[in-house]
Amino acid sequence: MARVTTSSDNWEKLVRAVLRSEQRAGHERTNSGIAGAVPDSLQRTTNINAILQAADEIQSEDPNVARILCEQAYSMAQNLDPSSDGRGVLQFKTGLMSVIKQKLAKKEGGQIDRNRDIERLWEFYNQYKRRHRVDDIQREEQKWREAGTFSADVGDLELRFSEMKKVFATLRALVEVMEALSKDATSDGVGRLIMEELRRIKKSSAAISGELIPYNIVPLEAPSLTNAIGYFPEVRGAISAIRYTEQFPRLPADFETPGQRELDMFDLLEYVFGFQKDNIRNQREHVVLALANAQSRLGIPIDADPKLDERAVREVFLKSLDNYIKWCKYLRIRLVWNSLEAINKDRKLFLVSLYFCIWGEAANARFLPECICYIFHQMARELDAILDRAEATQAASCTGENGSVSFLEQIICPIYGALAAEAERNNNGKAAHSEWRNYDDFNEYFWSPACFELSWPMKRNSSFLLKPKKGKRTGKSSFVEHRTFLHLFRSFHRLWMFLIIMFQALAIIAFHDGKLNLNTFKTLLSIGPTFAVMNFLESCLDVVLMFGAYSTARGMAISRLVIRFFWCGLSSVFVLYVYVRLLQERNKNTSDSLYFRIYVLVLGVYAGLRVLFALLLKFPACHRLSEMSDQSFFQFFKWIYEERYFVGRGLVEKTTDYMSYVFFWLVIFACKFPFAYFLQIKPLVGPTKIIINLPRLQYSWHDFVSKNNNNMLTVASLWAPVVAIYIMDIHIWYTLLSAIYGAVMGARGRLGEIRSIEMVHKRFESFPEAFVKNLVSPQIKRMPFERESSQSPHDNNKTYAAIFSPFWNEIIKALREEDYISNREMDLLSMPSNTGSLKLVQWPLFLLSSKILLAMDLALDCKDTQADLWNRICKDEYMAYAVQECYSSIEKILHSLVDGEGRLWVERIFREINSSISEGSLVITLHLKKLPVVLSRFTALTGLLIRDPTPELAKGAAKAVYDFYDVVTHELLSSDLREQLDTWQILLRARNEGRLFSRIEWPKDADIKEQVKRLHLLLTVKDNAVNIPKNLEARRRLQFFTNSLFMDMPSAKPVCEMMPFCVFTPYYSETVLYSNSELRLENEDGISTLFYLQKIFPDEWENFLERIGQGDIGYAEIQENSTSALELRFWASYRGQTLARTVRGMMYYRKALMLQSHLERRSLEEDVSSRTSFTTQGFELSREARAQADIKFTYVVSCQIYGQQKQRKAPEAADIALLLQRNEALRVAFIHVEESGAADGNVTKEFYSKLVKADANGKDQEIFSIRLPGDPKLGEGKPENQNHAIVFTRGEAVQTIDMNQDNYLEEAMKMRNLLEEFRANHGLRPPTILGVREHVFTGSVSSLAWFMSNQETSFVTLGQRVLACPLKVRMHYGHPDVFDRIFHITRGGISKSSRVINISEDIYAGFNSTLRQGNITHHEYIQVGKGRDVGLNQIALFEGKVAGGNGEQVLSRDVYRLGQLFDFFRMLSFFFTTVGFYVCTMMTVLTVYVFLYGRAYLAFSGLDQGISDEADVLGNTALDTVLNAQFLVQIGIFTAVPMVMGFILELGLLQAVFSFITMQLQLCSVFFTFSLGTRTHYFGRTILHGGAKYRATGRGFVVRHIKFAENYRLYSRSHFVKALEVALLLIVYMAYGYSEGGAVTFVLLTISSWFLVFSWLFAPYIFNPSGFEWQKTVEDFDDWTNWLMYKGGVGVKGDNSWESWWEEEQTHIQTLRGRILETILSFRFIMFQYGIVYKLHLTGRDTSIAVYGFSWVVLAGLVMIFKIFTFSPKKSTNFQLVLRFMQGITCIGLIVALCLVVFFTDLSIPDLFASFLAFIPTGWFILSLAIAWRSIVRSLGLWDSVKAFARMYDAGMGILIFSPIAVLSWFPFVSTFQSRLLFNQAFSRGLEISLILAGNKANVEASSF
Repeated sequence: MARVTTSSDNWEKLVRAVLRSEQRAGHERTNSGIAGAVPDSLQRTTNINAILQAADEIQSEDPNVARILCEQAYSMAQNLDPSSDGRGVLQFKTGLMSVIKQKLAKKEGGQIDRNRDIERLWEFYNQYKRRHRVDDIQREEQKWREAGTFSADVGDLELRFSEMKKVFATLRALVEVMEALSKDATSDGVGRLIMEELRRIKKSSAAISGELIPYNIVPLEAPSLTNAIGYFPEVRGAISAIRYTEQFPRLPADFETPGQRELDMFDLLEYVFGFQKDNIRNQREHVVLALANAQSRLGIPIDADPKLDERAVREVFLKSLDNYIKWCKYLRIRLVWNSLEAINKDRKLFLVSLYFCIWGEAANARFLPECICYIFHQMARELDAILDRAEATQAASCTGENGSVSFLEQIICPIYGALAAEAERNNNGKAAHSEWRNYDDFNEYFWSPACFELSWPMKRNSSFLLKPKKGKRTGKSSFVEHRTFLHLFRSFHRLWMFLIIMFQALAIIAFHDGKLNLNTFKTLLSIGPTFAVMNFLESCLDVVLMFGAYSTARGMAISRLVIRFFWCGLSSVFVLYVYVRLLQERNKNTSDSLYFRIYVLVLGVYAGLRVLFALLLKFPACHRLSEMSDQSFFQFFKWIYEERYFVGRGLVEKTTDYMSYVFFWLVIFACKFPFAYFLQIKPLVGPTKIIINLPRLQYSWHDFVSKNNNNMLTVASLWAPVVAIYIMDIHIWYTLLSAIYGAVMGARGRLGEIRSIEMVHKRFESFPEAFVKNLVSPQIKRMPFERESSQSPHDNNKTYAAIFSPFWNEIIKALREEDYISNREMDLLSMPSNTGSLKLVQWPLFLLSSKILLAMDLALDCKDTQADLWNRICKDEYMAYAVQECYSSIEKILHSLVDGEGRLWVERIFREINSSISEGSLVITLHLKKLPVVLSRFTALTGLLIRDPTPELAKGAAKAVYDFYDVVTHELLSSDLREQLDTWQILLRARNEGRLFSRIEWPKDADIKEQVKRLHLLLTVKDNAVNIPKNLEARRRLQFFTNSLFMDMPSAKPVCEMMPFCVFTPYYSETVLYSNSELRLENEDGISTLFYLQKIFPDEWENFLERIGQGDIGYAEIQENSTSALELRFWASYRGQTLARTVRGMMYYRKALMLQSHLERRSLEEDVSSRTSFTTQGFELSREARAQADIKFTYVVSCQIYGQQKQRKAPEAADIALLLQRNEALRVAFIHVEESGAADGNVTKEFYSKLVKADANGKDQEIFSIRLPGDPKLGEGKPENQNHAIVFTRGEAVQTIDMNQDNYLEEAMKMRNLLEEFRANHGLRPPTILGVREHVFTGSVSSLAWFMSNQETSFVTLGQRVLACPLKVRMHYGHPDVFDRIFHITRGGISKSSRVINISEDIYAGFNSTLRQGNITHHEYIQVGKGRDVGLNQIALFEGKVAGGNGEQVLSRDVYRLGQLFDFFRMLSFFFTTVGFYVCTMMTVLTVYVFLYGRAYLAFSGLDQGISDEADVLGNTALDTVLNAQFLVQIGIFTAVPMVMGFILELGLLQAVFSFITMQLQLCSVFFTFSLGTRTHYFGRTILHGGAKYRATGRGFVVRHIKFAENYRLYSRSHFVKALEVALLLIVYMAYGYSEGGAVTFVLLTISSWFLVFSWLFAPYIFNPSGFEWQKTVEDFDDWTNWLMYKGGVGVKGDNSWESWWEEEQTHIQTLRGRILETILSFRFIMFQYGIVYKLHLTGRDTSIAVYGFSWVVLAGLVMIFKIFTFSPKKSTNFQLVLRFMQGITCIGLIVALCLVVFFTDLSIPDLFASFLAFIPTGWFILSLAIAWRSIVRSLGLWDSVKAFARMYDAGMGILIFSPIAVLSWFPFVSTFQSRLLFNQAFSRGLEISLILAGNKANVEASSF
């Protein structure tokens, strides 16, 4: 044993400080001491952490033994890493030495004799066992294990075993240390005793090992009494099925056999292929659960030794290997098995197990599903050969040169190496996509039989594993993602061809005055050449855009390109030739029509063939025929028509579905084309003819291009905006029709039937039956209740209510725990169990509250008969229920309270009353005026009975009963009946003797107690039910849940038969849990997050204080109680977008399953017939319910950097650990990085994928640790975060959930129904993704959040409803969709990960699923909460990320293949609901530019006035139509249409109208116009230059003021520059344009453009909190000027310096193509100077080109002057005086020259302003060129000058924008108005935003602290 060395005092102080800080940061975790600091490199192969934990546990019992354990831990660390190379090892050793020294210092007495350590340890071990009765516990465990059944008190045993887990952990550590020390002990004495004890432990299946071996869900390594899963018959059957049998090859004798687990198939796979042990353990559990769940659906085995059904194995086999089977069929290769019948169950299980072991260790290769198929195919053949042998041998493919067997090293690492090498070439996403191979390229290598050239074992020199050489690109597979807009035409060429041909046809008809004759028909035939030429262009694009893949693409693919190129080229030439000859025939007016007949014949035959192929390949009924045909001739033309890929085959739908979406689009066409003809095209025909025929017009400028061309530029300027709107307005019609259709479909689906809490009240009576019908399994419906079954409707209602009530009450309880309702509201909302003897259905009190009092008022006013009174009461059905229940309850309670004569009186009274009721004479028998007195007496009685009994209360209750008897007898009853009772001898005698009601039987029966409490509330509660619950969120949830009960959904299966599923959440570094400091931290206005939450959720804050029992107290008092402080952190976190909120919501699934399973009464007991009680009490502690829930549900959070967070002691790590402690079923997966130093000084890293849970001590317990081939992050981070952890998921379905989502218990109860949709009929194919409705819970924060929430809600409800049905193009738009897990993990996963191209990783899962013959549906009877961005900057960043992602999608192969392989109508749906939406958005903005530049051309050239002088043709209907349509799109009217339809459907018409008007008043049109610019900018820039990236938006509460400089940086290039360009165009048009109507016409034509300018310039400041507060404005100006003038430098970020920001803004221009495109686009700015110089008074009518040339001379002079005045003083230190003299002379000379020119020439003051207007765009043009070609400019030494000009432009733009803000800030009412505008929604919920924005700290402290 290593000698303990002495450490310095400084180290001791350091260690103590670290330990104290760990304890403080533990968030109530168990004190871990030094155990919490063990480096991961030491934990991987030793139990040092467990030993140190044991030392902490026994420190108080025996410090000496604790010291022995610490010394042994140090010795183990020293032996494992002697040189302390591992990360943190040296610090750990030093700290551990200090701890040991402290323990030695505390030791009383003299020197320690370490020779007696072993004896002390042995003595303590035996004492510890005796003290904790370990042997007794083991014997009890063994007894139950052998018996196989469990007694009723097993719950107590389980609790006892749970408490013993810490004891077992300590014992295990003691045993390990004893074993280590016993090696040096003598063989006799203590050494012998220890060896005997060790042998005994190893032989026995003791709990000391069984309970402590880490496991995930099923304890397979050793049985566990505390986990019942292993005792379920289906699980036992699955374990038995994979057990090793004698017919399998023998494993070597030295193969390490497991402790308490029998050998199984996975042991053979581990030996043969060298899979990692933890991968084997992980997949063993995976396969066992898959088999067990498949068996449970077929029926639970009832044999003593359960066996799996062959059908269960076959189901798992076929589903798991389905993609492999399809792959083999596609490549026409033989499967590794001959037929399913030829292989037995064992072989099927071996193949399934092998596949999952390969998949589980494949790491990044999991993104290559067909690569996995190839590996499986080869390894399965190896396995097949080995299984036929007697002795197991190791696979040659996995054996290295040194003889070691490792699947990871030999198979996966070479593949990963090639992937990593290619990923490195992407230059962090900046390189062109065509320069490197992405995941898809690697995977598509296996889509050809040529993949078998890779051989097996794989050739390291194959093209697949070829690593790229520097400067040389590796060939792509079959598609190259060139960055160009041409992909839009290539992918969707059928759409563009259709639109162009239709436009051509409509224009021809319009130009022929609408006459359809032979001449028009011949002209219409020109669409033939148009079609042929466009087809040829598409084939040319195919050839050009395949550049970069010709060397590696399949020969067949290249052959197809060449054949199509020549075919399309020749056919287009032929068609053109024939049509030209046809025109010649027509012009000659000859009767010969040969070419006409030939042309029509050719066109007809070609069109017929196209229609035939379209029918055969796209029409569902014909598609199967085309698949069956093997004719080579037919297959050739089919191949030419449509390329054949492994994916994308069979993209057809059921005939009825096909006809549905065809009809949908035919309706759109029926609206669009008449509109286009009559309002766009036809009105322009007349003006066009006139303009063309006009004589030569006089131009105002020097004209270059318009001579003798019939004014074609003028015609183009008129037609261009019309064409632009024609292209995009199809999206408008789609939006309108989808909104109407979606609303109708929603109404048919019964959405919005219950839209208010009043409707909940009215329809509550029907809820139990609907709930039982849809959400209750047959197993519960068959359960007996405490009454005889009857078929009467009343008894059925009672049964439904009894089943419904426990579920309803748990929902209400959950609302209370979430603080949405108060305790009183919970009592009123809760529903009685309805299992008692009372025959009536008992409804919740909130339905019956005050009903008795109202009924009593009716009775007091009654002057009619009993029937009339009852009819009035029955008008309110719940009043009738209340009266009946009150009457029956009083009778039952009185019966239970009294006996003897008193009971006779009760029976007599009720007999008389019942007789009167039956005779209709109740109003005669009773004096109804006395009812208030009677009820007051009984209320006094129930008030006593609801309390705990005491002698005094018993006396009081007896007196209360007597008072009740007295009032009833002498006041309520009629005189006749009163006399009868007074003379009743039995009663008279008892009364005279004092025995009548002298004692009562205090209620003891639970049923009577419940009735007493309920009746008391029924008689006393006077609240109005309309106000219960008060909380809006609670109301919304109850409304949606109750509404969903009446919607169509599959019936629920029993929990044991339901489909198992997993929830999967990726997490990086977002907020887990708000810390106390974060809650207290105040912003610049003095407002803390906690105060903000208190004000925005005031009722929830009050409910929280009530729940923790603190009352109305302040923050300081809460902090004094650690439990309350922690609850406060959770309360705040549950109202933000935090991981804690998500975890709580998702764990409701487990709670719901436990509740459902508990009520279904599945038990491991032999006798369950006696269990008839229907209660939820203790369901969360039921071992069977927990086990059943764990089999069906798992939750994995993939916290990518959790390991790093733990290493640096980040608060997020402690918070995640806290979540693990509070949720036993939660699992956290993370990537662990282990560094180790080499001899040469290099640091090597090893990466591990780990899964942890919380152990008995609340610490992280490692379950699995699977080594990865390298850093998994090669592409986009989130998909690879999901990919590394997906191996730890379980079940057949996986729900992907973001970490800003939420869930609700009532929705979790419907998950069983949703999962059954996978087996429902939804078309030709079963669903592979189930779309789920979302509720955006952040809508109440601000008006912006409300806009975003409404927009998002309309898309995720109405929008996706239409996408799924009828359009059949719904994709995966993010979370919370539910995936068919097996389908997707065998086909590449749930996202794609290639860098940049897959930036929107989620949607590619939908693309992939659809291409691989999946089916995506949408379901709205279940919802999940979702947080959204709430500030304008957050929203802009989010929309920028999505728009950039769509720009990348345009380039992707997935979009190309879907666009090519969908039928025409489905392709239209796909385009306009994905990238087409952004194309149309961009076209909306381009329409403004096209219109204004056209108008500017007419104004500058003078043609507008010239044409108007000749003919009034410029103000026409077409232009008005175009501008109106553009304006409506721009301000978001068409975006709002689906939103309004959704409002009408779910909120009602009046509420919808009110909401829409409110949105308009809150300037939602400004917001939508601004968003239009955001989407246009990022979408266009991404396609032009790239640069799409993940943009972190932050998910906090945004009420802080955003500084002017920050807004300027974010929006300068995306909005401000473009808005100022539009403003400049408008000014030019206003100044030089001609409009006959004058200013009115100008305003009407340009109002939409001015609105756009206003929105783009000022929206960031309108929607900026405190944006118009004077003090903030002053501070913003100072901040902006400091930022603008700060020079920056190396390492300075753009947030701090204008120069750094300016440099960053240019990084998107990287390529030569980008520079050329930017140059071409920049040339538009020259137009301003060219046009304006000819409009100056100075130039008169001179149109010479010299005028324009002289303007450039003037501009050069101005630049030189600017340069003189801005010359840097640092560069002129030697001639400061000369410089200043020159500047002065220049200034004077400039003024004098300007005055002289104005005086002696025609230059006017307006000319000066016009010149300024002309030179500004030219300067921007020069700047743009300089930036595009900055390398050249730098080499010329002009970069500093360019930078100075750029700074001047930004300063000018900033001043221009800032000035109106500053002026408005002078007026205080503007700021107040803005606050109301921004936070109106919050005001309606009590948010005191004015206080927040004012920063009134005194008020804050007074009201909150």
